[in-house]
Amino acid sequence: MSASRVDAVVIGRNEGARLRAALASLSGQVRRIVYVDSGSSDGSIEAARAAGAQVLALDMERPFTAARARNAGLAQLAADPPEFVQFMDGDCQLREGWIETALAFLDAHPRVAVVCGRRRERFPEASVYNALCDQEWDTPVGLAPACGGDALMRHAPLAAVQGYREDLIAGEEPELCLRLRAAGWQIWRLDAEMTWHDAAMTRFGQWWRRCERAGYSFAEAASRFTDAGRRFRGREYRRALLWGLALPLLALGGAGLLHAGALVLLLAYPAQMLRLAPRMGLRAAFFNTLGKLPEGQGALRFHGRRLLRRAPRLIEYK
Repeated sequence: MSASRVDAVVIGRNEGARLRAALASLSGQVRRIVYVDSGSSDGSIEAARAAGAQVLALDMERPFTAARARNAGLAQLAADPPEFVQFMDGDCQLREGWIETALAFLDAHPRVAVVCGRRRERFPEASVYNALCDQEWDTPVGLAPACGGDALMRHAPLAAVQGYREDLIAGEEPELCLRLRAAGWQIWRLDAEMTWHDAAMTRFGQWWRRCERAGYSFAEAASRFTDAGRRFRGREYRRALLWGLALPLLALGGAGLLHAGALVLLLAYPAQMLRLAPRMGLRAAFFNTLGKLPEGQGALRFHGRRLLRRAPRLIEYK
């Protein structure tokens, strides 16, 4: 049976009914479930135990990261390691048939370490921000550079590269995939339904913080890691610097110090939006362009903390 080959690691905090749905969706699909909780106060731990999951409560005296939570789940599996591990966030639900589809692909492709499928937003109509997430999850099918938080992985190569980098506050999955690819493994995005996700983003401020976290992760990845001698996430980082910091500073600073005509530089933003619109749609193009401002802010935050030698702090949007 496929269930006997797979264990699941679920992470979460105060997900409530979403967590109960997540655990129920895994029932019968995997051999065992490890739920790693990061300071819930809504009864999540009790609900997970009632659902039959093994529960780990992280020591919240130490800085929390999703990578740390996932590694804690992996450590719990070490005494009796599975062949495969299904990672899932506590605000997601596994789709019926995903495990069988993913295992069939992995069995046919022994050099593939990680497979992911289509993650969909459960309520894309609830807000423009949820809808943008649903569009974001629709990544190209085929050989991929990275996966997201939901993925099915071979345990052996994951253990060989020592799991996730616990000091990353975001972007831990692409960095893990970078090391796996350097070790000769492949990452694939399958044309198959994998999970439902509930972003629960209904406010502009949530979207802004999520973009800021992305900018932070781009700056950290580009500053600390390389991909075949090149800056990892370098393109995303340069875009955040250009559109989120350099261009507005040149326009506003030039207008204040030299001439008001410098404000014409701001026309680059609607021009960029119109350039992107045929590919992604006008709404997504607008938010993609606007999102470079919080991304730039996130990059600036990373460098500020690095300069002052301050510990990184999680940027949360929920």
